[in-house]
Amino acid sequence: MFRNLNRFCVASLLAVLGIVSSAQATTPSPSPQMIEQFKRLPKSEQERIARQYGIDPALLSGERKGTADSFDNPNLIRSRDGQRLNSAFDDEEFNLQSKKKSTFSFTEDASKQELKRFGYDLFEGEPSTFAPVSDVPVPSEYPLGPGDSLKIQLFGKENKQLSLMVTRDGTIQFPDIGPIVVAGMAFDEARKAILEHIQNSMIGVQASITMGELRSIRIFIAGDAYKPGSYTVSSLATITQSLFVSGGVSEIGSLRNIQLKRNGKLIGSLDLYDLLLKGDASNDLRLQSGDVVFIPAAGGLISIDGEVRRPAIYEVKKGETIGDVVNMAAGLLPGAFPKSSMVERYAKTGVKTVLNLDLTSAKGLNESAQAGDFIKVRSATAQFDTAITVVGAVVRPGKYQWFEGQRINNVLGSVWRDLQISTDLDYALVVREKDVYGNVEVHQFNLGQAINNPNSLSNLRLNARDKIFVFNYSDDGLNRFELNRLVKDRVAKISELTGASLVGSDLFGAGFSDLNRKKLVERTELAGVVVTEVSEDTDEDKQAQQELVTAEVSKMLLNIYEDQELIKHSHVMTRTELLYPLISRLKAQSRNGETAQLVFVNGQVRFEGTYPLPVEGTVKSLIAAAGGLAEGAYTGRAELTRTLTSDNGSEITHLSVELAAAVSGDNSANLLLEGRDVLTVMTTPDWQEHQTVEIRGEVKFPGIYNIRRGETLKDVVARAGGFTEYAYLPSAVFVRESVRKQEQLEIKKLADQLRRDIATRGVSKDGNIVNYADARMMLKDLENIKAVGRLVVDLPAISMGIDQADLQLENEDILYVPTTKQTVAVMGEVQHAATHRFKDGLTIEQYVAMSGGERKRADDDRTYVIKANGSVMIPKGTFWFSSEDQLMPGDTIIVPLDTEYKDNLTLWSQVTQIIYNTAVAISAISGL
Repeated sequence: MFRNLNRFCVASLLAVLGIVSSAQATTPSPSPQMIEQFKRLPKSEQERIARQYGIDPALLSGERKGTADSFDNPNLIRSRDGQRLNSAFDDEEFNLQSKKKSTFSFTEDASKQELKRFGYDLFEGEPSTFAPVSDVPVPSEYPLGPGDSLKIQLFGKENKQLSLMVTRDGTIQFPDIGPIVVAGMAFDEARKAILEHIQNSMIGVQASITMGELRSIRIFIAGDAYKPGSYTVSSLATITQSLFVSGGVSEIGSLRNIQLKRNGKLIGSLDLYDLLLKGDASNDLRLQSGDVVFIPAAGGLISIDGEVRRPAIYEVKKGETIGDVVNMAAGLLPGAFPKSSMVERYAKTGVKTVLNLDLTSAKGLNESAQAGDFIKVRSATAQFDTAITVVGAVVRPGKYQWFEGQRINNVLGSVWRDLQISTDLDYALVVREKDVYGNVEVHQFNLGQAINNPNSLSNLRLNARDKIFVFNYSDDGLNRFELNRLVKDRVAKISELTGASLVGSDLFGAGFSDLNRKKLVERTELAGVVVTEVSEDTDEDKQAQQELVTAEVSKMLLNIYEDQELIKHSHVMTRTELLYPLISRLKAQSRNGETAQLVFVNGQVRFEGTYPLPVEGTVKSLIAAAGGLAEGAYTGRAELTRTLTSDNGSEITHLSVELAAAVSGDNSANLLLEGRDVLTVMTTPDWQEHQTVEIRGEVKFPGIYNIRRGETLKDVVARAGGFTEYAYLPSAVFVRESVRKQEQLEIKKLADQLRRDIATRGVSKDGNIVNYADARMMLKDLENIKAVGRLVVDLPAISMGIDQADLQLENEDILYVPTTKQTVAVMGEVQHAATHRFKDGLTIEQYVAMSGGERKRADDDRTYVIKANGSVMIPKGTFWFSSEDQLMPGDTIIVPLDTEYKDNLTLWSQVTQIIYNTAVAISAISGL
């Protein structure tokens, strides 16, 4: 019999497997008879058959059901816009979304500022299947009904495991006992009743009873639900679970009056705000079959924004107040100023009105909330009431507590503990508000005396809101990497700065320099003579980027007192940068004809520029502000220029100041300063800065020599021991920086003229056609030429003692005396440019012939010679030369290009001549 039963089970399982293989999406359940027969097999036989046919034994043992009515949690959630949530998210898609979010977007930031309806994000996802939730503990008071199943484990005299379902007549069919009525009974009552029947009918048998599968009920969700309709849910489902099944509440639905109706009567209502804000789920009633969950439209909506913890749009009930709305928003932030809150409200006339409320008073909090109100809780000021600010060259810049009687040494008590090693101990400032309008005055003090001598006048008494400025003695060696990174990060929010090299450059300094240049335009040339280096940077992108940096640096400096990040890096800022916001403030408050409290110093001081005029400021204090006198300052006399203003106009006077006496503290010389005073510190007569020249090559003692004003080349050559026996004086090379700058300017002018001539020739009517490609190539070559600054000197004449050939030296002049040369070079339009050994008596044409002769495009009528000393010789004839036309070792013969070969552009000959001359000069000084 066992074999027959085994064959029957195997056949049944094969039938099930056939069905499974034909329809993988839906797995049908075996019949109860098949399950009962399978259970009667030994456990080892059950496992063997299951392994053989690849099925789960629990599927046939009744421990797990595979029916469509099984109550499993939804395993796929989709958001309302169709995107998947809580599912296996594609890594590539996730990375793409992350990159998009990391990109700075003004649109995204604006959308974040829009207020959202509170509580609706709870229903952002909708389930893709409406299978009810059933894997939750069953309470003891759960009422049994048709469709519920009970699991009964019998042990003792008889061992069995039964799964009994409550039938439609409210009973369970218990084997060997008969039907037991359980419908309508609580689970705990039914369990006790069943146990009593077992004890009475089955002697020696004990039982364990648990809930099996729960019945499903049919409910209706109506009103403003996201997906209203009829749903099958678990018999344990509540109102909130039904909301999740239907996707939640629609945008116009109410969260505060969700109604449960049964047989047409209102059973109860749920306020989701109680659950969301208080965690109170006491009104979350359990559903019964046929119940209707009705979601009405939302009531009055009120928006609250500003300094609250949870700004959003809230739904209010009748009788609720502004204080209730503030509580819904989780209260006020620490930075709120509730005394000046504002409510925008629609009046009965159809226009908006504004209501000011004090949310710290009972009257303001008890104000009735009306639909459409917009509550704005303003923020408190960023100003500190009783605090002082320390910026500059200190170890710990920032805000400090102020107390009555506080002095400088209470804040900065030690030179070694509180100050940077580069701090200027002679100059520091206290900026103080002098009236209710915020106008400031400046007090200057000696920082070293204030710390080391607390009883000195420099140890100023501080007031609330004072700002202490401490400066570096020198701007060299400041590590500004973190300061520049701060600028880059802030500018990147406006426009992306590409390239990591920007972090290495001084962005803050560049922005500040550009800020100063907007006020004072530097002169680059005077009457065609170069004064300062001309910038060649015309890149529009770089200019636009620099404008962004300049604007950001200006904004940062003007807000330095409140910018905590900038204050932290203020110890690496220069004196001029730290003074910029103060000077701007003093200029701004000089209104109604008042003189700005600013003074100026120039000349022989360490830091020229504009400085704030301190209270009782003197000449000595201005010298200290400028970092002291520079080397070479004339202390016998200084000039103070003062502007006297009256009703008839202004008058400028000049006062003489005994500078040495003023610096030493002589009251008679140490004049009090007035606004707009200009102090000029003159240079000691015949004083000169350290100047050097370099002598190289064939001199006895080559090297770098210090020179005095007016010293000549002959003098320095004599100091260098004179020339060696191998020196070739005609080929000497003399380079001067001022000549190089002038040559570079002339090359630029010539390039501009050539560019205009090319454009003019292109539209002229003379019939000539300009080869634009060749012209552009020539123009590019010309623009890339770098001047060398070679000055022609007659060194043989100087060595013979001819004073007219000698010249005065300038700083950084270089003289190179080469060894004896025995060559002549041929360059330009020849077949093979080369350098030939010098032979006395050979002519120019002979040397050209030795280089293969002229090319077809050569202009042989304009052949010229660049002499060894850098001068140019134009031959007087072709075949017969005078003594002046004789070639010498080191000369270079140039055969120029015939510019009329294709076009008669007049400037091309000048261009080619410059190119050849520059090439010869570079070749001559290649040994430098």
